Amino acid sequence: MGSSTDRHPGEILRQLPQVDRLLVDPLFAPLIDEHSRAEVLEQIRMVLDDLRARGAKGQITSDDVEPSAIEKMVRVGLTLAAIPYYRPVINATGVVLHTGLGRSPIAPEVADQLGERVRHPLRVEIEPETGQRGGRDEGCAALLRELTGAEAATVVNNNAGATLLLLSALAKDKKVLLSRGEMVEIGGSFRIPDIMELGGAKLAGVGTTNRTHAADYENAVDDDVAMILKVHTSNYRVIGFTEEVDIDTLCEIGRRTQRAVVHDLGSGCLVDLAARGRPGESLVRDSVAAGCDLVCFSGDKLLGGPQSGIIVGTKKAVDKCRKHPLYRALRPCRLTYVALEATLRIYRAGPDAAIARIPALGRLLATAESLEPRAEALAAALHGIKGLATQIEPHGALAGSGSLPTREIESRAVRLTSDRHSATEFAALLRRGARPIFPIVRDDVVRLDVRTFDDEDVPVIAAKVREIFG
Repeated sequence: MGSSTDRHPGEILRQLPQVDRLLVDPLFAPLIDEHSRAEVLEQIRMVLDDLRARGAKGQITSDDVEPSAIEKMVRVGLTLAAIPYYRPVINATGVVLHTGLGRSPIAPEVADQLGERVRHPLRVEIEPETGQRGGRDEGCAALLRELTGAEAATVVNNNAGATLLLLSALAKDKKVLLSRGEMVEIGGSFRIPDIMELGGAKLAGVGTTNRTHAADYENAVDDDVAMILKVHTSNYRVIGFTEEVDIDTLCEIGRRTQRAVVHDLGSGCLVDLAARGRPGESLVRDSVAAGCDLVCFSGDKLLGGPQSGIIVGTKKAVDKCRKHPLYRALRPCRLTYVALEATLRIYRAGPDAAIARIPALGRLLATAESLEPRAEALAAALHGIKGLATQIEPHGALAGSGSLPTREIESRAVRLTSDRHSATEFAALLRRGARPIFPIVRDDVVRLDVRTFDDEDVPVIAAKVREIFG
């Protein structure tokens, strides 16, 4: 910022034009036409407040208080204010299901359907044949029954909500058996013991942190036990001298002791990732086939749909959830139902279609070799920028959001080194503007992992970098 060299700052500040004068100045008429008088007024006041603060520090000149200079600052402020908070970004972090970036991107065909349908009144909770009130979640529930083999299904706002609901519906004031190795805390301080307490259930830990045996569950069953719960250990793995009880064995114990068995899968997967080189996630259908009373999982992780909590299982157990008072408080909006139904319909075409059409699955399963052309295209697009050096290198990507915990996925990244900016400064510049780019910053180097963005993003990234280097 310039400092005053012609007059005392106080004298310059006395020349600040009044707000009313600026509003009727012809310079501001186009801004008022483009935006609104109220928005322009707000920005004028903000600019004048900033000039007064700078003036108090002796950091303004006579030119700064001219109407033309103020108009330019107001225009910039209006442009920035018009950028949506929830705006599209480019994910170059290598984390496919990045919670901070909205987890799974919606499939393009789903986004198209969503935009078209929500412009109109929708059939949500009414039967066309009779005109009477119907099942709000039935459109998704029918597909979930088909895809998982479950007797019944329902949908709530997220998987934490699903867990809270099923605990309240099936185990209020009763004990729930849970391995001490599965008493997890995941992102946002979500702790299974806390959710259990909130749901009115009593936590009964079995086994130890690293080893839990079938006998630990069997010996803990008493008259006060209502449920055996198994929880997917998101974001970590216990390795070494370990043992856990698989869901098939837990279901056998549940049948023998007549106790409900619930599997909280966390991510939830409908495609066999292990057969495609990505082990670590149980299939929803397998847990249902094992005999679980309920299985719950997220809609916006490996499923590739909108944020939602999905519950599948026996009709008796699902009906208990539907009839619980919490169910109404946790049910999602019509946008979620539309996007989830459209996503589930993709799965009906088979796993190969799902992988090809659902971005999250495609990005997770792409081989490192298949990513090399995108890395080469980005490096070529950045070639010749003065002050910037690029290099393609291997990188370990991650599924993210608790999916495939601690398992790196071989990927490719373009390494960017600058003689003008530190890595922190460079990354901050990339994250600015209407289409921010979120890179990896490590060891004072910026990297862009090409697994988590598309070919069409390459020219956008190149244009942004060229703008930064002027």
